[in-house]
Amino acid sequence: MSWCYCAKPFTLQLQLHSRPSSSSSFHSHVGGVTSATSTLSLRPSLSLVFTHNLHFQPKLQRASTTIRCSSALTPQLKSTLDTVIASNKIVLFMKGTKDFPQCGFSNTVVQILKSLNVPFETINVLENDLLRQGLKEYSSWPTFPQLYIEGEFFGGCDITVEAYKNGELQELLEKAILS
Repeated sequence: MSWCYCAKPFTLQLQLHSRPSSSSSFHSHVGGVTSATSTLSLRPSLSLVFTHNLHFQPKLQRASTTIRCSSALTPQLKSTLDTVIASNKIVLFMKGTKDFPQCGFSNTVVQILKSLNVPFETINVLENDLLRQGLKEYSSWPTFPQLYIEGEFFGGCDITVEAYKNGELQELLEKAILS
């Protein structure tokens, strides 16, 4: 058995039928519209109608049926990522830029790389949702930043911090720069 999650909009509609003999009053504010004070009866005659469109749910994959979700990692995007990663000895896919990180984890990795005085390129994943989703598939790593050294995925923030602390990162980056 496998699971397939396809992101689709979720809508829920709730209708409350009120009666004059009330047990509570309320104001509602939905979608920028405020309704007048309403009275709601919580008697057994209360009618709730739920309308839902739940497409973001697990779907069972049977041996005779294949359910496929579209991939964000298109062949063109994969080719572009291969080229960018191969063309740069050190590249960091991050939220923001090296001059303006927009995430604490991205900022941490940028500061480590700057402290080691190594040249590196950054790619802002916030500028392109397809890039951000496709890169997660490309690296099999769900979060950002993502550091690549000499064409290989190195890791995210935690791995980079740990490697920096134990000296492994400095050693690896020196080899990359000299090659």
